[in-house]
Amino acid sequence: MRDAPTDHDLAPWIAAQRWYAAKGSGGPTLRTLSTDDDTRLVLDETATGAVLYQAPVVVRDGTLTDAPADLGWVRGLAARIDAGPESLRPIGTVTAARVLSGEQSNTSVICDTESGAQVIVKVFRVLHHGDNPDVTTQLALSAAGSTRVPAVYGALRGTWPDPGRPDGTATGHLAVAQEFLAGTRDAWRVALDDARAGTPFAADATRLGTALAEVHRTLAAVMPTTPATEELRRDALTTMHARLAAAEREAPAVAEHADAIRAVYARAAGASWPDLQRVHGDLHLGQVLAVPGERGWVFLDFEGEPLRPLAERSVPDVPLRDVAGMLRSFDYVAGALAHDADPVDTGGWAVEARAAFLAGYERGIGGDLGAHREVLDAFELDKAVYEVVYETRNRPDWVGIPLAAVARLAARSAG
Repeated sequence: MRDAPTDHDLAPWIAAQRWYAAKGSGGPTLRTLSTDDDTRLVLDETATGAVLYQAPVVVRDGTLTDAPADLGWVRGLAARIDAGPESLRPIGTVTAARVLSGEQSNTSVICDTESGAQVIVKVFRVLHHGDNPDVTTQLALSAAGSTRVPAVYGALRGTWPDPGRPDGTATGHLAVAQEFLAGTRDAWRVALDDARAGTPFAADATRLGTALAEVHRTLAAVMPTTPATEELRRDALTTMHARLAAAEREAPAVAEHADAIRAVYARAAGASWPDLQRVHGDLHLGQVLAVPGERGWVFLDFEGEPLRPLAERSVPDVPLRDVAGMLRSFDYVAGALAHDADPVDTGGWAVEARAAFLAGYERGIGGDLGAHREVLDAFELDKAVYEVVYETRNRPDWVGIPLAAVARLAARSAG
């Protein structure tokens, strides 16, 4: 193979990668849009739809090797991040690097540096025009001095030809570098172990609520906010109604609650809404790390809801979406243990954790969520309806977990 592989050379290699999005399509049809000594952007024009990949490779002994596994390439990437306009602190010289296994859509490289710090560099594989909210949100939090996210070192942008844009050029994030937090566990694992052991989680849940409120306060201070106008409220509720209609078709168990759910949405339409701001967008216990010592809870992965277009994930949203996501996650701890090989009844544990989390959040925002109860119920119901469809498709035995929440929320809101 030549030192510079052709698109033909690259096609079977890309088809074998975990992050290749069109598996089963017969393989990619590639066209390189941009290439230099450091990276390569290729467009896959398969029948399933065009996808732009970042696919840097090096050739070693005639074999294609993924560039993030090559120390020299990683050092070059770190230097480019350090030299870029979105650098907050220098990574410095990388002395060793290893690719984190198990990822599906991105590639993360854990780097040892000359300063002794460990940095994790996330290389985005599927690229889109526009800001990546995972980058911009955490950059904003880190620049503001927040310790509720891993400290961001910097990010790297790229440009590529795009004849569909007025100026013929697109731009987007290629990579981000941030603090690597070793020796941590995610909050899902912590909560699951505590619930199984009967260990109260109320104190941790309270601190988690307060930590989320701190993130929301910081984001509202450093990024745009907007009042919840009638148009914005209508748009949010239209999305909820559309999701419910789709769920009725695919998961008949939702149908018997549909009228009650629509009544909740109707009450939310006339209720008091908080201002819209940048939020996490896809929050659950698996997106939070328990960091030993005084630092406590740290939030990850601000990419937003994966099924929403990238541009929509960067616009101000309702902070109660994050609160609702975490409430649903506590329910899932109890549900998962009820379906364990050795089932444990932790319904009471989940009720206590939910209440403590809400109390901590209210303390953190300095306000009463009761003023927005109808809106919070609507967002939690919307999430539960989504979960019913997901479980119907993937784990039919688990559909009772979100379905119970649908029934409970619809009945409670009617009371």
